[in-house]
Amino acid sequence: MRGRQRVASKDHILGQDKDENLASVRIQNAKPCWWHSFRHVLVASLSSFLYGYHIGVVNETLESISIDLGFSGNTIAEGLVVSVCLGGAFVGSLFSGWMADGVGRKRSFQLCALPMIIGAGMSATAKTLWGMLLGRLFVGTGMGLGPPVVALYVAEVSPPAVRGAYGALTQIATCLGLMGSFFIGIPSKEIVGCILCGNYVLRWRICFWVSVVPSAMLALFMEICAESPHWLFKIGRTTEAEAEFEKLLGGVHVKSAMVELSKADKGDASDTVTLSDLICGRYFRVMFIGCALFALQQLSGINAVFYFSSTVFESFGVPSDIANACVGICNLVGSVIAMILMDKLGRKLLLLGSFLGMALTMGLQAIAASSFASGFGAMYLSVGGMLLFVMSFAFGAGPVPCLVMSEMLPGNIRAKAMAICLAVHWMINFFVGLFFLRLLELIGAQLLYTIFGSFCLAAVVFVKKYILETKGKSLQEIEIALLAQETS
Repeated sequence: MRGRQRVASKDHILGQDKDENLASVRIQNAKPCWWHSFRHVLVASLSSFLYGYHIGVVNETLESISIDLGFSGNTIAEGLVVSVCLGGAFVGSLFSGWMADGVGRKRSFQLCALPMIIGAGMSATAKTLWGMLLGRLFVGTGMGLGPPVVALYVAEVSPPAVRGAYGALTQIATCLGLMGSFFIGIPSKEIVGCILCGNYVLRWRICFWVSVVPSAMLALFMEICAESPHWLFKIGRTTEAEAEFEKLLGGVHVKSAMVELSKADKGDASDTVTLSDLICGRYFRVMFIGCALFALQQLSGINAVFYFSSTVFESFGVPSDIANACVGICNLVGSVIAMILMDKLGRKLLLLGSFLGMALTMGLQAIAASSFASGFGAMYLSVGGMLLFVMSFAFGAGPVPCLVMSEMLPGNIRAKAMAICLAVHWMINFFVGLFFLRLLELIGAQLLYTIFGSFCLAAVVFVKKYILETKGKSLQEIEIALLAQETS
C-alpha cells in the first residue's frame, strides 16, 4: 500500500516536471512581444522623420529665403539650395557603414544627429547664400548617415514577425516629416512681399530652428535605447548582446536568440572585408542586387514626381498647397498600407505589386501628355495618375528596398554594403533631379513618362528573378538560404 503510494507520488512529480518543461518550450517558441522592441524602433524613426523634414523644408520657404538672402530670380542659386544636401547625403552615406561598424548603431544615430543640428542652426542664422549652402551641406551629411543606420538597426533589433511593419514605420516617419515641413512652411510663403514689416524673415528661419528639437531628441533618447545585439556579438561582447536581447525580446527568448545568432554570425569579427570583396569579390552578386534595386527605385521617376508635382498641378489650375497636401496624404496612406501588409503578404509580393502599379499609373500620365487626351480628360489622367503613382510607390518600392536589403545582406558586410547601396540611391536621385526638366524640354512629357514606366516594368522582372522572400525569417535563416542559393 505504501509502495503504491510512493509510486503514485513519483509519477505525479514526473508528470509535473514534464508539464513544466512543455510550458517552458511553449514560452520559448512563442513570438516575442512587439512592445519591447517597438520603443527602440520608434526613437530610431526620428532619424527618418528628420530625413523627410529636411527634404521638404525648402520647398515652401525657398521664395522667402531667396528674397531675404538676395538671390531671388537666380534659378541656379535656388537649385543649389535645394540640391546641395544631396551631395552631402552622398558623402555621408559612403561613410555610414564604416561608422556603424566602428562605433555601433546607437552612437551612429547620435553622430547622425550632430551635423543636422549644426546645419539647421547655420541655415537658420545664414546671412548670405554661401552660409545657407554650407548649412544645407551639413544637414545633407546627416541625412546620408541616417537611412543606412536606421535600416540596419530595424533589421537587427526587430523580431522576425514584426520586422516588416517596423520597416514601414520608418517610411511613415519620413512621410510625417515631409508633411510637417509643408505645414510649418506655409506661413512663410503666405507673407512673401511683406518686406517692410520683416515678419517673413522670422518665419522661414523658424522652419529650420524647429528641426533642432527632433535632432536633439534623437541624440538624447538613443542613450537609453538598446544597442544592436548583432553588432555586439560580432565584436565579441557576448554578455552585453544577451543583455540587449533581454531588453528587446524578453528574458525567455534570450537563449534561443543567441543560438540563432551564432549560426551565421560566428566568426564575423575576424573577417576582414575589403572594398574589392564587396565590388568584385565573393559578395558581388548580393551587392549587384542591392545597388540595382536602389537604382531602379530612383529610375522609376519617383523623386521627379515629388520635386515637380506642384508644376503639374498648377498647369491645370490647382494651387501648389493643395497639390503638396494631396501628394503627402497619398504617400502616407500607401505607407500605412505597407505597414499592415508587409508581414502578411511579404516583401516580394508588395514590391512586385508596387512596381507594376507604378508602371500602369506612369502609363496614364504618358497618355495624358499625348494628343489623345485633352481638357478635363487630360487633367484627370495626369493628376489621378500622379497620385496613384505616389501611393503605389509608398506601399512597396518606398519602404521595401531598405528593409529587404538589410535582411538579405550577410552580417559581416551589412553596414558597409548598405552604405554603398544607398550611395547609389543618392547618386541616381541627384542625376534624375538634375536632368528631369532638361529632358522634359528635349523629348517631351509623353516619351519621358514612357521611359520611367519602362524602368518600372524592368524592376518587376528584376524583383521576380533576384529578390528573396524574407517574411517571418530570422536574419540567420535568410543568410543561410542565400548561401544555399549561391552554392547550388
